[in-house]
Amino acid sequence: MLQRLHDEAPVDHFTLGWLMSSMHKRSFGLIMLLLGVVAVAPGVSIVAGLLLMIPAFQMILGHNMPVFPRRIAARPLPTRHLAALVQRAVPVLRSLEKLIHPRWPTPFDATKRLVGAVVVLLNVALLFTPIPLSNVVPALVIALISLAYLEEDGLLLSIALLASVVVLAVELAAIWETVLGAKWVFALWY
Repeated sequence: MLQRLHDEAPVDHFTLGWLMSSMHKRSFGLIMLLLGVVAVAPGVSIVAGLLLMIPAFQMILGHNMPVFPRRIAARPLPTRHLAALVQRAVPVLRSLEKLIHPRWPTPFDATKRLVGAVVVLLNVALLFTPIPLSNVVPALVIALISLAYLEEDGLLLSIALLASVVVLAVELAAIWETVLGAKWVFALWY
């Protein structure tokens, strides 16, 4: 699919709007996968997490593809960046496709809403857990969910959703312990 996009891309510039319309129903998965991978990096995880909220809420609402503000969707991006991404991603994705492929079909609309809701919850954990590098695991789970959703792999999606439950439980426990620790510290001062 990425190779097809590269082959059909305009010569000099493309826009996010063109990319979304070219990918149709798979655009949610690709956008979330890219933002999930970017959210692993500690410096940009907050921005990527906030941007991830846009397609996640649109999935919950049942949109067919992500809708970005016109100013963002119409902004020209150099096609050479898309070409560089495709050259790096295609070999990796081809090897992943040996493991990840369509199986255990799920109802598309229900799956889209569930994935959107889980990504929102993982984003909350990614953005608000007050522990250094706590963004890495939720971002990786978001990327795994996105990859499973993109490839329509119900088995991997089930595993990724189970992983998200575990991550959310651990994150909740970490937040709770942080609150209790802060409460204990404040009790020493008063």
